[in-house]
Order: sequence, then C-alpha cells, then structure tokens
Amino acid sequence: MAQTAGPVRAAPRPLVFVLAGTMLLDALEVSVLVPVLPALAGAFGAGPGQAQWLLTAFAAGFGAVLPAGPWLAARFGTRRVYLAALLAFAAASVVAGVTGDFAVLVAARLVKGACAALTAPGGLAVLTAAVPEGDRQRRAVALYAAFGAAGFTTGLLVSGALAGAGLRWVLLFPAPVALVLAGLAAAVVPPDGPRAPVAAFPRGLARNGPFARSAFGAAALNGTYLTTLLVTTYALHERGWSPLAAAAGCLPACLPVALTSPVTARLVAAIGTARLIAAGAVAAAAGYAWQLLPLPGDGYPRLAPTLVLAGLGFVFAFGALNVQAVAALPAAARARAVPVYQSCVQFGAVAVVLAGVAVAGLDGPVWTVVTAVGGAGAAVALAGWRRASAESRGGSR
Repeated sequence: MAQTAGPVRAAPRPLVFVLAGTMLLDALEVSVLVPVLPALAGAFGAGPGQAQWLLTAFAAGFGAVLPAGPWLAARFGTRRVYLAALLAFAAASVVAGVTGDFAVLVAARLVKGACAALTAPGGLAVLTAAVPEGDRQRRAVALYAAFGAAGFTTGLLVSGALAGAGLRWVLLFPAPVALVLAGLAAAVVPPDGPRAPVAAFPRGLARNGPFARSAFGAAALNGTYLTTLLVTTYALHERGWSPLAAAAGCLPACLPVALTSPVTARLVAAIGTARLIAAGAVAAAAGYAWQLLPLPGDGYPRLAPTLVLAGLGFVFAFGALNVQAVAALPAAARARAVPVYQSCVQFGAVAVVLAGVAVAGLDGPVWTVVTAVGGAGAAVALAGWRRASAESRGGSR
C-alpha cells in the first residue's frame, strides 16, 4: 500500500507493537483452521474436497485484493483503509462463528483474506513512514516480519487449544482481538500526510526472468506446503488424533520457519538467493517424493520426514524468493509489482491445493500431484541457479 507521511502522534514503540500484533493476527488466520479442518468440515457435512475452500478462500481473497491496495490507500488514505479492514475482519469473524451455512463460512473466509491483504502491507507502510530510517526502522521491520512468521505456528497451537472448548470458538476468537487492535490502532496510527500519486503499473513483468521464476517458485512452494499440512491433518484425524495433537504433529514443518525468520537476511547475504532457493526447492521436492516410495507403514513416522523437509524448503527458499523478486525490479516499480508477485503466490497456492485435494482427492494420487509441482519448482530453481552461476563466472572474467 502507499506509504504515508505525517506527524507521529504516539511513541513508535506502542505503534510498532500494535502493527506487529495485527500482522500476527493476519498470519495466524492463514493456519488457524488447519488442525480443526476435518472436524469443522464434518460438522457442516463437507468432505475434504469442499473443506479445502476454507483455506483457499482466504488465499484467494488475499490475492485478489492485494494489487488494489496502493490505489485504495492513495484514494482513501492508508490509516482509514487500515482501520476499516480491521473492523471488517472482526465482523467477518463473527459471521463465521455464528453461521450454520458452509457457503457463508467460505465467504467469510474470503472477506477475511481480503481484509488481511489491506492490513498486512498497510501496517508495513505505516511503520516505515512513522519510524525514522536507519537502525530503528530496520529493527521495527524485523519485529514486524518476525510476528508474521510466528503467526502461522501460533495459529496451529491456538486452534488446537481452543477446539477443546468448541469449534465455534476457533472461528470467533479473532473478532475481539481485531476489535481491540482496531481501538489501539485508532489511538496510535498517525494521520495521513499528503498522498503520493500511485505509480504506473510496470510492464513486462512476465518477461522479467528472476521475477517470473520467483513467482512460480514461491507459488509452488506455498501450494505444496499447504497441501501437505491439509493431508497431514486429515491423516492424523483419521487415526484419532485430537486437534491439539494434530497441531503439534504439524510443528516439524512450521516451527523451523518461525525460529529462523530473524536470520533470513543473514542467510541470503552469506549464501546467496539462487543457492538458497535451489536448496529449499530440492529439499521440499525430496520430501514429497518420499511419500511415493514403496515403504512399509502409513502412520506419523511415514509423514514426519516429509514435514521436516517441507519445513526446511520453506526456511531456505521462501524468504530468498521474496528477496530475488524485489531485487529484479526497478525501485520505482516495486510498490505496484510486489503486490502482483504476492497475488501470484496466493493464486498459485490455490491452484495447487485444488489440484491436489479437490481434483485428485485424499484417497487419490494427491502425493503424485504435490511431488510433480514440487519437482517443477525444483527444476525452475536449479535452472535459475545455473543461470546465476554462469552470469557470475562471466562477470568475473
């Protein structure tokens, strides 16, 4: 979203924590239904092919609204859009918690994804405008990103814990949190300054090799990762695992991402984007291929290596893909092009989940689909690594 400039009405520290709290809530919402998805879908009489819409609707809403964020901020002001999105997020959470209609629940998830598409980048825009450049801003942005990285794992555990009190609480609890954050944000988010015009939409993004490779790689990684968690939670549910136990079972794929987020920039600086992306894509693809091997057993020990390798793939590659995509763009084009990149990541993930779960089915060749997509991501990543190595050798002559 477009950045704002204006006097800061509150000390930066309260502002940073309110914005980071919203980012945590947005990220939490991505995963909060994963541990309870089988039970929740069963309560509505929905099978896995329908249940996946509770995950993909959020991603679709997020991806659809992201590109409009800069225009909305320029038209109405970042602060106003940010607060309105938080209130709409709270209202959609109430609707999700009280409805008895599955289609309405899916629609509420779609709205919440759209709201998160405005608050997540909007919060970052407010943060970078309000906190002076330099070490303070870098620390604030790092904290903001860390809250986002921790949100996915937090969502799993909160969902598993609340499920014991009732599935409705899993759907309802974001509402009061969002209302509190909206009240605090109204007090600490500074007013909008003069609104900068929205930059022209950049052309030729599809012909920008590093940008296109990054978008494809991140979409493949995100989609196969979400599909793996969905398949895992259904497999554990069938074996009688509780939602909290299923959440804990998913931690090998999620916890490393949260723990390593603060050092992503250092990893990129030390190893390079192309190597990290290739290593992550190959690790994830190997994890998915593990499920195709004719090995004995079909319980959690069979799933665990896939979860670990998928988590490592995300640790190595996802942040590096974001860095590579941004670095491939001229500075003037980034405000409009980065939301397009993120939309590609979200809609790519929707496509993978639909192909793996809704089309192939949990009783069908879901792992074949996931492995094929992961293998394609690895092939593109390795091609990018070879190209980068060749360019590096050419430049050193």
